[in-house]
Amino acid sequence: MEKITQTAGRAALGEFAPDFAHFNDDVLFGENWNNRDIDLKTRCLITVIALMASGITDSSLTYHLQNAKAHGVTRKEIAAAITHAAFYAGWPKAWAVFNLAKTVWTEPEESEDEGGKAAHAAQTIFPIGAPNDGFKQYFSGQSYLAPLSQAQVGIYHVTFEPACRNNWHIHRADEGGGQILICTAGRGYYQEWGKAAVELRPGDVINIPAGVKHWHGAAKDSWMSHLAVEVPGKNSSNEWLEPVAEADYKKLP
Repeated sequence: MEKITQTAGRAALGEFAPDFAHFNDDVLFGENWNNRDIDLKTRCLITVIALMASGITDSSLTYHLQNAKAHGVTRKEIAAAITHAAFYAGWPKAWAVFNLAKTVWTEPEESEDEGGKAAHAAQTIFPIGAPNDGFKQYFSGQSYLAPLSQAQVGIYHVTFEPACRNNWHIHRADEGGGQILICTAGRGYYQEWGKAAVELRPGDVINIPAGVKHWHGAAKDSWMSHLAVEVPGKNSSNEWLEPVAEADYKKLP
């Protein structure tokens, strides 16, 4: 997750109430909002509902609605959250929040999020890219490819829809070669032949030497994206093999 920073406190109250500005910018947003025990999307939803329950429907709520949208909360999700909270916080408060939410989630297509693609895209700074049709025959499910660099070292951002994974394959090279994976969003797996699958979460790094049979892809219930860094090698090539057995994949949590 990206680091959350805030300067509104100092901008508005830096001279009048410097202590309050410090607590707002450095403690509330600088420390609490950057706590990693819950993800930013969940934190955004909690904040919106807390403000709703308090009856706050001013510009601060609008800001947090916009922040929720920026961190992957869809129109269906915000509508469901407000509706649920209405039974506990009050029906009139829900009406007030809905009136603000309608000004934030304005695009009609957001009600259909392609199975969560837009929400997943909001979790990574790299583009999702286009459908990976050039390698479609080597994937179970839909994947997307965004070339980031093809000079010096090849770097590609690869995204897998839920349950999508590539076939077993081997990176070949006479010298050097191989690949490095850096998970950027979602949850997935990497597995080498004869070993247990390793879970991938944002920030995890996998080094794949040349000659190692392996596969990688998304979990059944989550999108997953990773950077694929091509390690330079002599006479490098990619050998595609059989798909991952469905029965083996289904055993993964």
